[in-house]
Amino acid sequence: MSNTPEAPDDQAVSASPKHGDPNYLVGLDLDGRRVVVVGGGTVAQRRLGLLIASGAQVHVVSREVTPAVEGMATAGQITLTLRDYADGDLDGAWYAMACTDEPETNAAVVAEATRRRVFCVRADTARLGTAVTPATARYDGMTLGVLAGGQHRRSAAVRNAVLEALQSGVVTDDSTPIAPGVALVGGGPGDPDLITVRGRRLLARADLVVADRLAPPELLAELGPEVEVIDAAKIPYGRAMAQDAINAALIEGAKAGKFVVRLKGGDPYVFGRGFEELEACVDAGIPVTVVPGITSPISVPAAAGIPVTHRGVTHEFVVVSGHVAPDHPDSLVDWPALGRLRGTLVLMMAVERIEQFATALIDGGRAASTPATVIQEGTLRTQRVLRADLGTVAARVRAEGIRPPAIVVIGPTAGFSGDEPTAG
Repeated sequence: MSNTPEAPDDQAVSASPKHGDPNYLVGLDLDGRRVVVVGGGTVAQRRLGLLIASGAQVHVVSREVTPAVEGMATAGQITLTLRDYADGDLDGAWYAMACTDEPETNAAVVAEATRRRVFCVRADTARLGTAVTPATARYDGMTLGVLAGGQHRRSAAVRNAVLEALQSGVVTDDSTPIAPGVALVGGGPGDPDLITVRGRRLLARADLVVADRLAPPELLAELGPEVEVIDAAKIPYGRAMAQDAINAALIEGAKAGKFVVRLKGGDPYVFGRGFEELEACVDAGIPVTVVPGITSPISVPAAAGIPVTHRGVTHEFVVVSGHVAPDHPDSLVDWPALGRLRGTLVLMMAVERIEQFATALIDGGRAASTPATVIQEGTLRTQRVLRADLGTVAARVRAEGIRPPAIVVIGPTAGFSGDEPTAG
């Protein structure tokens, strides 16, 4: 048996011998306390956001400032004095930062701070200050900080790696099972990298996943073997009954003590029946978390080089479901009004009835020459883009063999040309 006492929870653990780094990593409570930043350029600008978020009373002294720093002052987030630094500016400060591009000014700020026993960061030469700013990140109520003896790229790289590991679930900060319930998670437009950070984190902690056909399959491949996966696309009995069965799977899973993730393509609340599932769970007394996703009607056109709005071209865009024909009694869409629309029209689930939609829009007043672009499997490696106009798009879709999932964009911006950006 060892006589070595147990290390306290906050004791630092080193994986290598000490190298004489004098820095002591500590968290400062700056809420309501005066912090003085000398300098108003881009270096100071990068530091101000976290100081403001901490609740500090931030005062900036500088001859001139960037537009962003000026905007912070105008918004009341900081106070600002436009002049040279003068000895005495640190009066009442709890913390200081010297962020000018003048070494002699930064040295004077550090000297005053030292006299006043105020810790001071010197941005140009970290070792000459009395404090060092770590590479930081916020994650789920925690603040992560990494110091690497002034090697900023190294500390940032380690910070980023730890943050990514936490976000992806490779590293977990809590071994306690998450409480039973349901999370409606939007998986994004298809590329697995486009799920939100929170969505990926909750997915990594799921006991049961009920996945849509359009949910990124690569995300399911990351799950552990103990996670049960239900493919919602294979639930039988037709669309209406399938939704009832999906609701039942969510409720039964949660009542069995599991944390259930309902993984959807796009966003749960954009033609995803997400609110129907929330209502069913709430009626059954099941707690629900909604995690919005990057929605396909905006992101898929973007992946094809098409903005849904553009200054001086269109001031509006409308997203429409094409799951029923224009003349169907269940249709809730005012197609004649859409025909008079001057902005961008994004049609979802429209490939099957593209001829009817194009005819309805032309009959409503849209010119047959209006640009129309169809994007199949947007954001994926297999993405296809077909560019046409409203009068020919239906024939082109059939000739080119375009099939779902696909999005149709109609309007001036649909004709924008140029190289398509890399998705993601």
